[in-house]
Amino acid sequence: MRADIHPAYNEVAVTCSCGNKFTTRSTLGKPALHVEVCSECHPFYTGTQKIVDTAGRIEKFRNKYNTGAKTAA
Repeated sequence: MRADIHPAYNEVAVTCSCGNKFTTRSTLGKPALHVEVCSECHPFYTGTQKIVDTAGRIEKFRNKYNTGAKTAA
């Protein structure tokens, strides 16, 4: 392996938008990193899920634009 070709691998303080803070190591080059989602607030890890009402949105669109098209049953 050639010497001095790899970036520095330093500790980085990570802050999530939910307020969770932790440290990790990265080649980022900055002492701090801000993320929007972490394991403390991500739905996969917390077990909460946001259900999107797509059927209601479709009906709202049809009512707004007065389309008489019905879905085939």
